[in-house]
Amino acid sequence: MKYTVSIEIALPRERVVQLLADPAHYPKWLRGLVLHEPVSGEHGQVGTTSRVVMQMGNQKFEGTETITRREPVDLHEIPKEAVVHFDREIVGDGMWSAARERLTEAGPHRTLWQSENEYRFNDFLMRLVGLLMPGAFRKQSRQHMQDFKAFAEQGQDVRDATG
Repeated sequence: MKYTVSIEIALPRERVVQLLADPAHYPKWLRGLVLHEPVSGEHGQVGTTSRVVMQMGNQKFEGTETITRREPVDLHEIPKEAVVHFDREIVGDGMWSAARERLTEAGPHRTLWQSENEYRFNDFLMRLVGLLMPGAFRKQSRQHMQDFKAFAEQGQDVRDATG
């Protein structure tokens, strides 16, 4: 299963990229995040693997995230014409996923964030979920992006909304 979602954020690209890359901010916008800790490597750098635990209602997901691309490496003074890339793979029980994030300037003080997502399921239950509820994956990706936008633009923290 593959899909792409996008959102425009009313902030300069360099600021958006720095907020996205900072793990201290993850709990503020990544709804359901229980844990995100590097197992090997330095957070955010290519090749780094991290243990990720997410809680969505009664469902708990645990997986291993690997950073597969980050360009440019230095997230300061990014050339205007450059496209910023953050790519990662996540492996968990019954599934593999890849996310390819692209951030471009959409205008003065505006950033376009495009997220291309791919899922592969390798057990019966996950295949069934993917077949019967493909929109749930897209909806969750869109929710994370909307939560990030609210955090970046207005300082909203998802933990305040969820008690």
